[in-house]
Amino acid sequence: MKKLISLAVAGALATPMVASAEGTNVTMFGSVQAEYATVDYDGFTSQALIGDDTGRSRWGLHVVEQLGSGFKAKAHIEYGFNTGSGDLGVARERWVALANNAWGEVKFGRVQSLYKDFAGGQTIDPFAYTTLQAAGSGSTMIASRNGMGSGAQSFVNSAARYDSPTVEGFSFAALLMPGDSNRLDPFNGNGDSTNQGGEDGEWDFQIAGKYEVTLLDEHDIGVFGGYSRDNVSSNQRALQGVGVDDEEVWRGGASWKFKNMRISGQYENIDDASINGAASCSNAAQLGAANDPRAQCNSAMNVNGDGHLWFVGGEYEFGRTSLIAQGGMGQANATTQQAKREMSSFTVGAIHKLSKRSSLFGGYQRNMIDDRNAVFRDSNVYSVGMRHNF
Repeated sequence: MKKLISLAVAGALATPMVASAEGTNVTMFGSVQAEYATVDYDGFTSQALIGDDTGRSRWGLHVVEQLGSGFKAKAHIEYGFNTGSGDLGVARERWVALANNAWGEVKFGRVQSLYKDFAGGQTIDPFAYTTLQAAGSGSTMIASRNGMGSGAQSFVNSAARYDSPTVEGFSFAALLMPGDSNRLDPFNGNGDSTNQGGEDGEWDFQIAGKYEVTLLDEHDIGVFGGYSRDNVSSNQRALQGVGVDDEEVWRGGASWKFKNMRISGQYENIDDASINGAASCSNAAQLGAANDPRAQCNSAMNVNGDGHLWFVGGEYEFGRTSLIAQGGMGQANATTQQAKREMSSFTVGAIHKLSKRSSLFGGYQRNMIDDRNAVFRDSNVYSVGMRHNF
């Protein structure tokens, strides 16, 4: 009798839990990475680490609830951490979303830039989230501290993002950041790492599109393009002086995959780089905070200046191993305060899959800087590491 009562009580307690989970799927996910990386700047002692300063390691929860009639409600919470230190984690993506297969998905919260995971960026850089990455110190992709570039561990705060379904190979996405300094950042552009909005500076936005097609059942071809605008607020104009204007970044690129080979590239044109936009980099993209002896953002433009960056990469797979060669060049035009700077880099390396979830990677990167401001220096980067996804 006691056993029957115990079973009845347990069943009564379990029923609400099953009912609340009906139609809802909760997934825990993550990635753990550690690499031994050495950064050797000309004229300085080499700086080495074992850890994950580029911010690949993360864990989180992804929730999907079926609402009926093809609609889904989603929620996403994600935190990053460094395997080489004792930090408890930093905020990554945090959003809620409403989705439908017929018309797409709209997210609200802290999201990724279209330039990061939709149109080029980290989608064409196999070394993203390693010290061999193209963004930031790699000098061939913008890594804006405001989250609107390809930078590792950078996200757009207070944003709404829409991703369309793919129709006949075409898809597009749009992002809007309707920020208000009174609610987000009372300092409004004094050089900190948050996404700046503010009076007369709200409504930063991005739009991007791409077309992907398979020809002759073997050739996968994709082309993409986008436009990003970071509006300058009244207080930013006052802090940065006369001549400050809204930042605009145009991007275009393409990729081609044939059997085991892929070639891809992109070009970015920057007008009026803002202090927290293309004239900056996230800590993870520049391999450390500004006071870190390894920190350097070769891809950064001069504040309020123009410039451009281009990237090209090739990847060949045989068995479980991918051989990678990539690089590019960039130029930060001179302004009244800063001299012209030119940069170029090349990277060679490999990624070997131990399984579907675990992999080894390593390689070498050379960065070459012609900086008349005498701030940035040439560097050699060596890395070997391991990653496990779950």
